[in-house]
Amino acid sequence: MITDSVNPVLRVAPAPPAEAAAHFRASLAFHADVSDVAAALAAGGDPGFVVVDSRSTESWDQGHVPGAIHLPTALVPEQAEQLLDKSVPVVTYCWGPGCNGATRAALALAELGYQVKEMLGGFEYWVREGFAYETWQGPARRDADPLTAPVAGACGC
Repeated sequence: MITDSVNPVLRVAPAPPAEAAAHFRASLAFHADVSDVAAALAAGGDPGFVVVDSRSTESWDQGHVPGAIHLPTALVPEQAEQLLDKSVPVVTYCWGPGCNGATRAALALAELGYQVKEMLGGFEYWVREGFAYETWQGPARRDADPLTAPVAGACGC
């Protein structure tokens, strides 16, 4: 019996450090962390970007990031120019890691000439990390999930 002595993690060798650095630098150009977005918004003043919730109206009503602009993905082509300034970077989000609505919205916005990043974790992780949010009934907040935010708002990374 022939066995593969290399474990599944190392079956494909890690990239050389320079290639890995380029990959991860590029990743950060496309993604923003929930806690980083929250910190920038909480710092006061102009954060230098706008947040776009790309979900449905029903989802928006259940809860959204305070100050976010509601722009469902399907409406980006017809409404983006009325709601957004192309000189201001956009951070998109949808439900969470299992949803690609923010990615599709980011693509549509980029194709229209906007600078855009996607907020990793989406609204799910915004709430799980204990950040305040707004609903159709007003402001809300839940306790932070200790598995995602051992100290409210800090992933420790």
